[in-house]
Amino acid sequence: MLNRLLAVVLVLGLWPLTAYALLPDEVNTIAVFKEAAPSVVYVTNVAITQSPYMDEQAIPQGTGSGFVWDRDGHIVTNFHVVQGGNAFLVTLGDQTRLEARLVGIDPTKDIAVLKVDLSREKLHPIRPARLESLQVGQKTIAIGNPFGLDHTLTTGVISALGREVEGIGGLTIRDMIQTDAAINPGNSGGPLLDSDGRLIGMNTMIFTRSGGSAGIGFAVPVSFIARIVPELIKYGKVVRPGVGISILNPGQKYYLVGERPGVVVNAVAPGGPAAKAGLRGLRRLRGGRVTLGDIILGVDSHEVNDFDDLYNAFDRFKPGDTVSLKIEREGKYLSLSVTLVTLD
Repeated sequence: MLNRLLAVVLVLGLWPLTAYALLPDEVNTIAVFKEAAPSVVYVTNVAITQSPYMDEQAIPQGTGSGFVWDRDGHIVTNFHVVQGGNAFLVTLGDQTRLEARLVGIDPTKDIAVLKVDLSREKLHPIRPARLESLQVGQKTIAIGNPFGLDHTLTTGVISALGREVEGIGGLTIRDMIQTDAAINPGNSGGPLLDSDGRLIGMNTMIFTRSGGSAGIGFAVPVSFIARIVPELIKYGKVVRPGVGISILNPGQKYYLVGERPGVVVNAVAPGGPAAKAGLRGLRRLRGGRVTLGDIILGVDSHEVNDFDDLYNAFDRFKPGDTVSLKIEREGKYLSLSVTLVTLD
């Protein structure tokens, strides 16, 4: 009888421990936050202006998030976080506040790189993942500073891959990651992580009618970040390839050929790669008449329906690569081999 009573007491005594034990998913989330939090920073964008009394005034332009890229002090964030500012402050997880300088920007992919001066041992670079390993439904963890609340964590899943989202200047950003992890103003530039704490994207924008999170957020994929950031560090800009042509704008194209796929070549730069490959532009005749040249329909395996398609197709390559242009010329379909060059 005493043994049974002791057994009951022991079971009852242990019950609270099992009832309040953390679930495996919770343990994982806590571990990821502890590892990644030191890599996440708070970015303040400041405009320094001259007052009528000739003294300088610092006017905050906005705030956002960012993350440590390497031990040389490079910080990655969104371009729209730093846009319009001429001075920047970076606050680390331990509340160390540092002045930062702008190293480079890529507005087309909404990426910017800042640099702070700090000893290497105090910097905690984030670990990048491989984009090819991502799957719809896998867990996502976002860390950022929404509404100035630093190091806020939210979780969700990858809702979709390969989304096309209109970026700054109206140019489409392709291959965006869609997540339902809560993303709000101030999260921009912060990391989107997988369950191993690796960087899979940079939280960039939300779809909302209220101004707050509606469970539809978008992140620039790590593949873009890993390719673009080293170029921004080295050159201050992205070295993009081209072939030496100008194309008609949508209105001009519609006037000439109506609604049809492809981009119409307007002019070909003499001596450029397109000219050497035999690409033809418009021929302007007397009386204001024009004769149609080539219509580009594809770059390698990538279809081209408009300027966005052509831009994003070229953006998959680097100067020196040779690509095949699928064109239509006088009702016939041809392929021309062209070597890409650096655009000025």
